[in-house]
Amino acid sequence: MPAKYHIKIRPEPPRHKPIGKYCIIDWREDCSSCHNCVKRECAYSVYNDERDRLQHVAEDYVEYLYECKGCLCCVQSCTKGLLTQRVNPEYLAMGDDVWNADIISGTWFQAETGKIPVSGAGYPGPFRGPGFDSILTDMSEIVRPTRDGIHGREYISTHIDVGRKPMKLEFNADGSLKTDFPTQVEIPLPVIFNMMPWHSPSANVSQSILDAANELGTFAITDDPMLAANDAAMPHISKDAKGDPAISRLAQWDDCPDVMEKIKAAKAANPSLVAIVRLPLESIDRAVDLVKAGVDGLHAYADWEGVAGNGKHISIAVRDLHHALIAQGIRDQVTLFASGGISLAEHVIKTLLCGADAVCVDVPLLIALECRVCKNCRQGIKCPIGLENVDHDYAVHRIVNLMGAWHSQMLEMMGAMGIREARRLRGEAGRAMFFDDLERDCFAPVFGKRVEVK
Repeated sequence: MPAKYHIKIRPEPPRHKPIGKYCIIDWREDCSSCHNCVKRECAYSVYNDERDRLQHVAEDYVEYLYECKGCLCCVQSCTKGLLTQRVNPEYLAMGDDVWNADIISGTWFQAETGKIPVSGAGYPGPFRGPGFDSILTDMSEIVRPTRDGIHGREYISTHIDVGRKPMKLEFNADGSLKTDFPTQVEIPLPVIFNMMPWHSPSANVSQSILDAANELGTFAITDDPMLAANDAAMPHISKDAKGDPAISRLAQWDDCPDVMEKIKAAKAANPSLVAIVRLPLESIDRAVDLVKAGVDGLHAYADWEGVAGNGKHISIAVRDLHHALIAQGIRDQVTLFASGGISLAEHVIKTLLCGADAVCVDVPLLIALECRVCKNCRQGIKCPIGLENVDHDYAVHRIVNLMGAWHSQMLEMMGAMGIREARRLRGEAGRAMFFDDLERDCFAPVFGKRVEVK
């Protein structure tokens, strides 16, 4: 059995004070200064040295307010009911409907610690929403034994193979393999780093993303020819033929009418190259034609909010493409990447369950470097956290930590679903429950059509 894949994490504190979610309002006028004050029992030591903090620096007062973890122990235990929890309005103003404050804050925590985020206030719901939140995973079949955890003796693999696969093997009379086996590249995570959806980051950030990919053993797509020599580089060749895949193991082409001729020419110079074609997620007929023409892999993309060109969410569009390839009997021949709107580790698993082999992530890499998705950079306004000037080692460690947390969550989900191989997740709809299907087939006949409450 091969050695387990393990991501080495280490704490990497943020450069700027994170924007916290909860704060506690303290009505001190009625405080009786009782000896059993609940502030002394705070599990996170938020109230420790309170007096010193408030006396010295006014700025620390704000930090003190927003370090609350929201466990509610002090609010519930205060004998005079003087403490009240409130949500920080600056926190609510972060991001948008897709990249919301909870996702941004959770990604910061994972990038800093490499650990799975845990909420002290529990999860109050809702338990169903749009997009990925409409997919429930069946965790009724746990991989055994579980007593030593996912990092113990049990072997759960997240490796996948990238490249074209033959549908059958033929052997010569002497038992030797007759079939020409196409080149395949194994990566330890079903994740590749994508180019940013709105513009290229600074050279420093791009180099850090590549070095983090190299440390993780995966790849990063880049359109910068100066970075193509990096072992983790996956050059992106645009329609006007920019980019050089001569020394790369993987390369990506923008779809165009003569893309297969370009790939053929590149493979003549680099026979071990694995060629991926990037095309819109809704271009199903074109994807089928490319697979029949012999392409090694497809990168089907939605926009950065996870919406394909036909208006469908990436989870639905990937299912459509996956089923179309199955109907043609060619699904097993090709590796399918999907990208767009993937912001959490659970989104990786759910995208694979919908039919992809792997995903390409982009925006979470910037959030790991403390990006607040304020979109100032898209308007030419100065970045409030100076993202373009981040330290190289800091950026690499933050991205590695984020992937370490995602890897742990993927192992947890796969273990709970009874799946030992990430390769088996592809199109495994038996481990997913799609709420829209359940509602249509099970609830609608009993309760009638759902009415949206505005």
